[in-house]
Amino acid sequence: MDKDNAYKVRWGILSTGWIAHQFVTDLVHASNGVAYAVGSRSQESANKFAQDHGVPNAYATYEELVNDPNVDAVYIGTPHPFHKENALLALRAGKAVLCEKPFTVNSEELEEVMAYAREHKLFLMEAMWSRYIPAIVKVREWIAEGRIGEVRLVKADLGFRTDWNPESRLLNPKLGGGALLDVGIYPVSFASMVFGPHPESITSTVHIGETGVDEHFSMLLSYGNGKTASLNGGIRLNMLEEAHVFGTEGRIIVEGTLVNPKSASLYIGDEKVESFVDDRASIGYCFEAEEVGRCLQAGLTESSVMSLDESLAILKLLDQIRAQWGLKYPGE
Repeated sequence: MDKDNAYKVRWGILSTGWIAHQFVTDLVHASNGVAYAVGSRSQESANKFAQDHGVPNAYATYEELVNDPNVDAVYIGTPHPFHKENALLALRAGKAVLCEKPFTVNSEELEEVMAYAREHKLFLMEAMWSRYIPAIVKVREWIAEGRIGEVRLVKADLGFRTDWNPESRLLNPKLGGGALLDVGIYPVSFASMVFGPHPESITSTVHIGETGVDEHFSMLLSYGNGKTASLNGGIRLNMLEEAHVFGTEGRIIVEGTLVNPKSASLYIGDEKVESFVDDRASIGYCFEAEEVGRCLQAGLTESSVMSLDESLAILKLLDQIRAQWGLKYPGE
């Protein structure tokens, strides 16, 4: 890795889809990383992506990308049914890996990826970018400082109405479609951040649509001692996208959107006593990229903010919820 002057992770981008465009667009705001190469399934697609974003190297295959000796870390932005094979491809080439959420389709797949990374002491992290967004970091600080007393209730929703296209990533079971894995993981991860990833009980309801994927759901997670999370998600319903954290002394509102909030407010009673407003120019993906760089520079193989064990526990929770619904994906 570049050790001259500022430390920079040389990123290889595996995929040329929408999320990869977002990640690379924002990478210019990262203090410790740069887009070095992109890999696609065709030279034409790779060349266009490289030209659009000023990426110096473009490869027609994922294999060529991960085997470039100058690539330090690989960002995986493919649909989730391909995450396992893509992550293992990069890890077997000795690369650090940042893999889009959900990490894999199910916990069994993730256990295989984690086992390889840990055996070979390679860095691996789920790209749960909201964990690193400044407003969410501030929420964690307020909770840790005891500003709202003992937290008893989390309410978090995330949903939008996607256009009807049965072949689209969101509605196609073969592409891991459905609300739970795409948007539901955000409120579930938020609740895990507050209460931990091991609820004592799970109650859920779901609407399965025409294509066989979950279009919207509601769940109630109980953690004992009066601690509860009420979570909702959908891909065919426009929802409020806020999160609320209620404690014995006050409450916190994550405003705007749970995915990428730019503000949060702290209330004691009905009085707003503190606000956090983030006026950044970046989209927000730069923060997870910076975390990877920080970890690599420190010689770490995972992030304490989004640990592998927590990612696995969350996927096991999603597996349990899908089992309640009788929802399986092709190949499971």
